[in-house]
Amino acid sequence: MKTFKHSVIFLLALISIFFNCKNEKKTESIKNNIAKNPSNVIDIITRSMEFQCTDTIPSGWNTFKYQNLSNETHFFLLDKYPEGKTIDNTITDVAPVFEEGMNLINQGKPEEGFAAFGKLPAWFGDIVFSGGSGLIAPKHTAITSVKLDPGYYIMECYVKMSNGKFHTSMGMAKPVIVLEEDSGNTPPEPTVNIEVSNTEGITYDKNITKGKQIFSVFYKDQKQHENFMQHDVNLVKLENGVSEDALEAWMDWSNPKGLITPVPKGVTFLGGVNDMPAGSTGYFYTDLKPGKYAFISEVPNTKGKGLFKTFEVKD
Repeated sequence: MKTFKHSVIFLLALISIFFNCKNEKKTESIKNNIAKNPSNVIDIITRSMEFQCTDTIPSGWNTFKYQNLSNETHFFLLDKYPEGKTIDNTITDVAPVFEEGMNLINQGKPEEGFAAFGKLPAWFGDIVFSGGSGLIAPKHTAITSVKLDPGYYIMECYVKMSNGKFHTSMGMAKPVIVLEEDSGNTPPEPTVNIEVSNTEGITYDKNITKGKQIFSVFYKDQKQHENFMQHDVNLVKLENGVSEDALEAWMDWSNPKGLITPVPKGVTFLGGVNDMPAGSTGYFYTDLKPGKYAFISEVPNTKGKGLFKTFEVKD
């Protein structure tokens, strides 16, 4: 009996050691996944009002490292154009319409301004907004992973300069060809899962802690909001005393003071995932320090729609 008892104890000890080792390896694997940024990235650099990056990329999963070395807040959004349309059509058919409409809004004529947007060509409705980074502050870097179909894309940023001019009109509209050849990459393993929907707004599945995180952003559905935008997710650091109302108003580009330099005082944008079709998932990386943060979309009335969610990261 004593020998049998010792054998059972020994067996249990072996099982315990096995599972502990397995769990330690699994934990270490997860730590390594979180701790290091992806090595296989497509670099994008902005120094002023331009995107410096390769002209062609593979299809499938791609991770973009966007370094904003300029003095203004930017983002990048990848617009998949319908067949036969190019950057020339952006310049001749799209940009002038947005300029005309925005000029009228800035003059205090919002009804005339929105009516002017009716001049957009019919093919504009066939553009597929395919993700990109959220807003990213000057001298910061955004890392974002999205899955892209082959085709002709325009990489753009339509934040506004202090004079109200869209960055797209200042050179931030770059053609990018996505090839048939697949990258062979796989999506990263997220630490926090975010879901965005028309009914629930922005939700996430666990408490958000300090350190390096990989957020997945799943768009359960999409819709066009009052300012013609679909919802997206932007991560923002909020300093003490910041006006949440000012931030909410600033996120609406159709507001004369919206999406314009400078950003509201006490606000630092840290990336995110730009708008994508319903059913799509994108990912973004960040390194969180203790403090107050928010997820917010680039649409009007974010709080009423559940698209402005604040949270605190503890030390």
